[in-house]
Amino acid sequence: MTVNPADKPRNETEHERLDRQLMELLQGFRVATTGVQVLFAFLLTVPFSARFDMKVDGTGKAMFYVALFGAALASICFIAPVFQHRILFQLDQKPLLIRRANRFGIAGAFALAISITASTTLIVHALSDEAAAVVTTVVVVLLLCGWAWFVQPYLTRVHASGRASGDT
Repeated sequence: MTVNPADKPRNETEHERLDRQLMELLQGFRVATTGVQVLFAFLLTVPFSARFDMKVDGTGKAMFYVALFGAALASICFIAPVFQHRILFQLDQKPLLIRRANRFGIAGAFALAISITASTTLIVHALSDEAAAVVTTVVVVLLLCGWAWFVQPYLTRVHASGRASGDT
């Protein structure tokens, strides 16, 4: 019989717990930031490619701007905790930094979901004249991001909170 790791205490001090939480957040941001930077770099080069103006109409340009500014906002959100940590280093502000980093991460994920959706939709819009293909792209990408990044973890959190409160 195995023991559930959640049932085992970590035997860590409050300071050690805060250190661990901050490092876990920053590691997650490293992964997300790499993806955002690749998307952002791609979006920064697209307008300079041949035929961008000829291939992309007004709707496409609007989607491009949404994708570009979404990627920029996601980059800002994912990078902000790192710089705040550097500036507030050794000022006993880790609980505040962790709360802020968590909020920045959630905001960055929303911005990234919007950017990915707009980028994907822009490409489908440029390749297809079918309005149904464009609408399907928006719906599918938003649903996938929404489910994987927000709904599923939220439901798990609600379930875990209910289980924890039922134990008391």
